[in-house]
Order: sequence, then structure tokens, then C-alpha cells
Amino acid sequence: MTTDAVQDHPETPQSRCWCCGAQESDSDLVHLGNHPEVGICIRCAGWVRRRARELEDRHSHGIPARLRGLVRGARATVMAKGWHERGPLGALLRRIDRYLP
Repeated sequence: MTTDAVQDHPETPQSRCWCCGAQESDSDLVHLGNHPEVGICIRCAGWVRRRARELEDRHSHGIPARLRGLVRGARATVMAKGWHERGPLGALLRRIDRYLP
């Protein structure tokens, strides 16, 4: 490889997720508005979103909040029993989990 080829494709700066420590391209991290130095990966951003929704639901007693509570309970049971790590069943449960609130 020539030096010209290396200069034509500069490496993207790598950063670490402030939550899990995964190394990602800086452009692939979610940055906080008032603290742009803080970046979290997409997986951790999804976890933060779920956690924020859980905190909101503590003060809400509507049907959607109750349904999300049932989903959280089912998720906790699946993880406690380790079903999410079991071959095809685990793969199916992880796939379903991507689409749940």
C-alpha cells in the first residue's frame, strides 16, 4: 500500500462509550447536548431510554404504563432464568426484545 492510499482514507477517530466502554467511531456515539464530550453507544442509549421510560411510568397509572410494566417483568424473568442465552430460544427472545418498549 502506498502512502498516498493511506492519506486518502484517514482513520476515523475512535472513542469509548462512557457507559460500557465499547470502542466506537466518534460519529457512531450519541452525544449529550450540554456535555458533547460524553458519548454513549447505540446499545447503551437504548438501555438509557428504557430506564427513562421506567422512571416516567412510576408516576403514571394508565394502561400503557401498566403494559410496559408487564413487559419489564417478563424481561426480568427471562434474564433471571437465563433463557435469553439458550440457543434458538435465546435468539428468538433477543430478537423480540429489540421491538419491545
